[in-house]
Amino acid sequence: MITPVSTFDLCNDLKGAFGLSRDDKCISEHSYDAWPVAMKWRQQGKQPCKPEAVAKPESTEDVAVLLSECSKRGVAVTPWGLGSSVVGSPLTEKGGVVIDLSNMDRVLEINEEDLLATVQAGKRGDGIEAELNARGYTLNHSPQSLDRSTIGGWVATRATGQLSSKYGGIEDLIIAIKVVLPDGTIVETKRSPRAAIGFDTKEFFVGSEGTLGVVTEVTTRIFPLNDYLRLEAVTFDNVGQGIASMRALTRSGLKPLIVRFYDVDEARHAMKDPSFDLCVMFLGFDGVREIADAEYNTALNLCAQHGGSAIGPACVEGWMKRRYDFSAIERVLAEPGGVAETIEISDFWSSIEGTYEQLKTALSPLTDEVLCHFSHVYAQGTSLYVILIGKVEDAAAAEARIREIWDVAMRICLKRGAATSHHHGVGLARKSVVSRDQGTAMVVNRAIKSALDPNNVMNPGKLGFPA
Repeated sequence: MITPVSTFDLCNDLKGAFGLSRDDKCISEHSYDAWPVAMKWRQQGKQPCKPEAVAKPESTEDVAVLLSECSKRGVAVTPWGLGSSVVGSPLTEKGGVVIDLSNMDRVLEINEEDLLATVQAGKRGDGIEAELNARGYTLNHSPQSLDRSTIGGWVATRATGQLSSKYGGIEDLIIAIKVVLPDGTIVETKRSPRAAIGFDTKEFFVGSEGTLGVVTEVTTRIFPLNDYLRLEAVTFDNVGQGIASMRALTRSGLKPLIVRFYDVDEARHAMKDPSFDLCVMFLGFDGVREIADAEYNTALNLCAQHGGSAIGPACVEGWMKRRYDFSAIERVLAEPGGVAETIEISDFWSSIEGTYEQLKTALSPLTDEVLCHFSHVYAQGTSLYVILIGKVEDAAAAEARIREIWDVAMRICLKRGAATSHHHGVGLARKSVVSRDQGTAMVVNRAIKSALDPNNVMNPGKLGFPA
């Protein structure tokens, strides 16, 4: 073990290199992310996750020097993309240095023959798409946070997007990464379409939330832009019919671009119609016209077999235009007593309806609205996205209520064996349940952490690792 030195000494020795700063405003900006609890901290003037310094490196080599110095001195390090995590992933509970990667924001290469792009970790999602689209390509990774999150953040949190039912999550898109280990070693995994040479090293860092090193570059698959898209909305009388239809779609081998199924409470919001009294599924198919049309027709026939009725594409077209808009939740949270939270989990087809019912019942007394939709489907199961909206007397009460919501939701998921996160990651919100969720796999996780970060400087206390 080493004896930690102060972050002040580190800053003094490095003399402002790598944009290292102890400016109060900069530190405050890196003390809060988009987790609703953090928003309530800000409204109360609380700052429990305050770094002691912020660095803004401009290259992988800069990051290597910073990590080497911090590791030797026992200074905690927390990577930061754009601070848009909704679960507290980039917030430090141990002070130290936040490494802000926002200056590392270039698309380094677009390889049109092999359909690859190499991008620095701090590049924002909409910026990547703009550069790819200008060349006739797309990443087909489309989280709601596209305009406020980075590709490095996607890798760190094992993110997925609205088109995942066809194109997969970020783990399915990555070809290779460049990562800096805690001791400053730069590791670049080999590019290949597929390989069978031992471990898939890049996978150690996907979802690691900055606990094993800092991802600085990502090489990912890209796709030619499609000019054909077929959309449709299908109504159902109840949640069970919609779940059965989604299961049938996956079993048939169909690959819809979009599958979003809303319970009746959220359907009113999705349809922009407070009198709407049915569940609704949004479907989309893209690609070669003949194939997309065939999949569309097959999907509607399968939905009809489970009670579905097609009502046309207009409402889905409207959703496509506003699908990155998060302002409704932000407006609620802007009020000191406003309570709003989003919790996404996943479960098998055999148990997802029961998990949905238990969450809906248990969470309803805690907020004014509990809205649910299923938006990522697999052969074995689906995700469930729960949106909670309410109001209490002040920011302190709102913070307490949000924490209670998390406790109730996680307890139900653990009891039922559901995955406690589908795509938002762990951060602070789920920190206490990681070990129970992962079970004996934590033996391997802790061994990897101990080997790569023996001084425990990388985002300490996260992902079930010791603080």
